[in-house]
Amino acid sequence: MDITLVFNLKKKEENKPKDYCSEYDSEKTVLSIAEAIKKGGHQVSLIDAREDLFAYFKNHKTDMVFNIAEGNGTKLRESEVPAILDMLDIPYTGSGVMTMAIALNKTLTKKIMRSEGIITPNFQLFVKGTERLDQGLKFPLIVKPNREGSAKGILSSSVVNDEKRLYEEINKVIKFYRQEALVEEFIEGKELTVGVLANGIVRVLPILEIDFSSCKDSSEYFYSWRMKEYQGNQDLGLIPTFHCPARIDKQTEEKIERIALQCHEVIGCHDMSRTDIRLTKDNIPYVLEINPLPGLDPDESNFPIMAKAAGITYNEMINSILESAFRRYLKGGRLSESSWPLGTRDAVSTRN
Repeated sequence: MDITLVFNLKKKEENKPKDYCSEYDSEKTVLSIAEAIKKGGHQVSLIDAREDLFAYFKNHKTDMVFNIAEGNGTKLRESEVPAILDMLDIPYTGSGVMTMAIALNKTLTKKIMRSEGIITPNFQLFVKGTERLDQGLKFPLIVKPNREGSAKGILSSSVVNDEKRLYEEINKVIKFYRQEALVEEFIEGKELTVGVLANGIVRVLPILEIDFSSCKDSSEYFYSWRMKEYQGNQDLGLIPTFHCPARIDKQTEEKIERIALQCHEVIGCHDMSRTDIRLTKDNIPYVLEINPLPGLDPDESNFPIMAKAAGITYNEMINSILESAFRRYLKGGRLSESSWPLGTRDAVSTRN
C-alpha cells in the first residue's frame, strides 16, 4: 500500500510560549514511524500538516494516511487532519473528527465520562477568571489549560492550596494560552497510564506506573510539562522510575483495564488510545484524561514502552495500528483484502 505519514514537526516558534511545540513530533519519531511502515511492506511518503494538504493529496496518490498530526493551533486542531481526509475520502489511522475534538476538550471529556459512571476528579471550568469558586471543591487544586496536551501549561506551581494562588494560576492560563482554565481536585496517589491497541481485537497493554519519588530534588512530583519535556535529565533531577507492569494487585489491575477500555469506547477511539489515571491509597482510580493520539517516540513515549512490555516490537506496534485501520475500512468496502501485504498482516495478527 501507498501510505502517507502526516505529522507536525517540532521546531522553534518565535514569540510563542516555550511549550508551544511540545505536542509536535521530533524528526526521530517521524523517521522511526516511516521506517516501521516500510518494514511492513508498504511505500511511504511524508508531509507536514502545515503544508497545503488539499493540494498535496490532489497531486499524490495514497491508499491510507498514518496520522500523527496535532494540527495547527485552532480550538479543534487535532480534528483538522481527520476532517480534511474525510472530505477527500482518504482512509486514515486513528480516531475521527468527533473523537479528536472531544478528547482535546478536557472538561467536555470529563462530563462524558461522568455520565458513563467513570470516576474523574471534581472540577470547575473558568472562562473569564472571575467566576466564584465552587465551595464543594477541596484543596489542593490543580489548574490546567482546558484544550492542551503534553502537559502544556502545567507546572509544579499549578498545584495550589488557597484561593489567592488559585486565581493567579487561573488568570495566567487564560492570558497566556487564550483559553479556559480547568480547575480540578489534585489527586494524591500513583500515576498510571494505560494503552489500548487494536488490530482485529482491542487489547489493553500492560499498565505503566510512573514513580516520581526519585525526582524530589526537582520539586516536580507529577507529570508536569517540565517532567515530560526534560524527562531523564539528571542535572534537573527529572528522572522518574517506570514500572511496567505497574506495582498493583491483580484485582486493581483488572479494574483499571476495564476502565481504560470503557474510556476508549465511550470517547469513540480507533486503533489506539492512552488513558491517564491517578490511583489513590484506597485503590480508587481517578481518570484524568484520555489521549487518542498518544506519543510514539520509540525511546521516550509511554505508549511504545507499554507495547514493548507486552512483547510487541516498535515495528509491530506501528503496523498493528495500520492493520487496525485497514480492517475498519475493509469492512466499509473502501479497501480491498489484496491491497495489504499478506506476510506482514499474518505476522502482526499472530501477536493476538
